[in-house]
Amino acid sequence: MRIKATKQVFKFSRELFRGLGPGLITGAADDDPSGIATYSQAGAQFRFGLIWTLVLATPLMISIQMLSARIGWVTGRGLGANIKTLFPRWFTTGLVSLFVTANTINIAADIGAMGEAVRLFTPIPASVSIIGFGVVCVVAPVFFSYERSVRILKWLTLALFAYVAVILTVKVPWWQVTTESLQPWAFLQPDVRLSDYAAIVVAVMGTTISPYLFFWQASQEAEDDLRRPNAAKRHADPRYAAKHLGRIRLDTVVGMLFSNLIALCIVIATAVTLNQQGITEIQTSAQAALALRPVAGDLAFVVFGLGIIGTGLLAVPVLAGSAAYAVSEVFEWTNGLSHKFNEARGFYLIIIAATGVGSTLGYFEIDPIKMLLWSAIINGVIAVPIMVAMLLIGQSDRLMGAYTISTQHRVFGWLATALMAVAVVLMFIT
Repeated sequence: MRIKATKQVFKFSRELFRGLGPGLITGAADDDPSGIATYSQAGAQFRFGLIWTLVLATPLMISIQMLSARIGWVTGRGLGANIKTLFPRWFTTGLVSLFVTANTINIAADIGAMGEAVRLFTPIPASVSIIGFGVVCVVAPVFFSYERSVRILKWLTLALFAYVAVILTVKVPWWQVTTESLQPWAFLQPDVRLSDYAAIVVAVMGTTISPYLFFWQASQEAEDDLRRPNAAKRHADPRYAAKHLGRIRLDTVVGMLFSNLIALCIVIATAVTLNQQGITEIQTSAQAALALRPVAGDLAFVVFGLGIIGTGLLAVPVLAGSAAYAVSEVFEWTNGLSHKFNEARGFYLIIIAATGVGSTLGYFEIDPIKMLLWSAIINGVIAVPIMVAMLLIGQSDRLMGAYTISTQHRVFGWLATALMAVAVVLMFIT
């Protein structure tokens, strides 16, 4: 009986994993090495006092990502192409230019963190590893088929379970976690400055709700749907539409919950180890792994470090790919991972350029904190207008037809946008 039940659970899990796609990959890519550094700093500096931000951001993140996926599936086009229909070309081009710049800087920070992670375990210089990772992240999307690329990205999402494993290796005071999460103001240290707290809140929110996730999921949904026989014609069938919109909902909810669960694990792991040992300054994800070793042991150190490499291999192609989709859509180039290099040269050249420039910046060991700061500033500037554009598209009868977003979806979408706007203002004030 128990064996039969186990087989049924395994079968259900396998079928669920097989049905997941853009939402799962998007959510997992959100926990890139730069994000890991941010969550590590949140846990090390403020213990459990920032968990509320993850709880608050989760439904808003689900709402805005579900909107991006819906836009891609309904219109058959990515965000770049849809935004161009609502705004002047100069505005869209400027927005996408800033977006590509932010992604390239983020790639540099991520690849640099991956190189530092390799140096934790081997004598290989970080500069050599950075070149190797850059080559791998270019070769995979350019030379692999669409199906193989998506399959590899899906399997790389499993690397995030490394941070669940870290939680299992340390003793977590769950009552304290709950209490401090619900009343963070009551447990802040007397010497904590409001500006420092606000800066980390902004960093966590900016890491959780990021523009590259919007572009990637919309374009992936559009491309995935276009590969289905007669998909565009079948959109008019209510049963077909309900089925696929239900899949998008499940895929997005699972992906975003998974993403924020991992973020929660990182915050808690660094809080119960580093913070309680008086370590409150973490500048890179590799530094967090190194600091864990004397406190949580070799296993936690190894798992945390390997997780940085795995998440980086997932996030860098998504960052470069989302930049390529955005540029190609604005300039109406042939685009998509389902095309070969000769069919979509501009698209693949953007992937190569973004990864190449990012790797070069990482090679010269530019201060990762400065790179993350500039990336956060640029993303903050463009996130709000992109989210406004997405909501206007989602409410447009002309673009969405019968599939405009519901009132509830609009409320959550505008709340997410307002929250990001407040975060941007706080970022510039602090």
